[in-house]
Amino acid sequence: MHVEPFFDPATFTYSYVVVDEQTRACALIDSVLDYDPAAASTAYRNADRLIEYVRSEQLSVQWILETHVHADHLSAAPYLKKHLGGQTAIGDRVDIIQKTFAKMFNEGPEFARDGSQFDHLFADGEHFMIGSLEAKALHTPGHTPACMSFNIGDALFVGDTLFMPDYGTARCDFPGGDASALYHSIQTLFSYPDETRIFLCHDYKAEGRDTFQCETTVGEQRRHNVHIHEGINEAQFVTMRNERDAQLNMPALILPSVQINMRAGHLPKAEDNGVHYLKIPLDLL
Repeated sequence: MHVEPFFDPATFTYSYVVVDEQTRACALIDSVLDYDPAAASTAYRNADRLIEYVRSEQLSVQWILETHVHADHLSAAPYLKKHLGGQTAIGDRVDIIQKTFAKMFNEGPEFARDGSQFDHLFADGEHFMIGSLEAKALHTPGHTPACMSFNIGDALFVGDTLFMPDYGTARCDFPGGDASALYHSIQTLFSYPDETRIFLCHDYKAEGRDTFQCETTVGEQRRHNVHIHEGINEAQFVTMRNERDAQLNMPALILPSVQINMRAGHLPKAEDNGVHYLKIPLDLL
């Protein structure tokens, strides 16, 4: 298995192309649609980098995976599917997110709340293949109630559940977030062998570190994660996480991101003038 990371410095997001070197099949994980909040304009620079790589390596895309409904960047999944094929997929609890945020954005009945915008919804523990690579979907809630991690070969792709050991763990103060659930999700990840590689969705580069990083191991996380290393019990973690979350600002792109990502990366339907619009609810966050 080969893992090719792509970093977007504007959102501190890592996207991945996971390649089965035997069959040249691949999966794309947590893609990024460029978004300029001042102009409310989209672009495809990050997605085009993935497309260029897939084509240059003569790969066949089987899956376009999302670890969760992101609140800090927009997904480019529909654009990638149009140009490369593959099935879009996310965890089957995405309907919880859709129902929650449909109320926030006052969506009408035309917005489906059953995850049907995606081609496939993974159940917890579901096995799937990327070429000859065996993969497994793991429900790892806490950051959101619908987060999925993917165990592919000798690696875990954990979305926002964990950051680099010097930066800690995901926030849990979004609707449906739960610090206790996150603690138990991380224990599930920690049950994998120490040498299991962990690939992260974000790196915000802890103070004192010079470079951005996307890869660590279960052993490194278990021993050195500043929030949840060995010896930290559930009560201690929950207290720390809740106190820390109370001091955090909302992500800058949460309102556009969630509206797009709960639609599997599709824009809201254009209005009668042909323009797509996003809603900005006041005083709700």
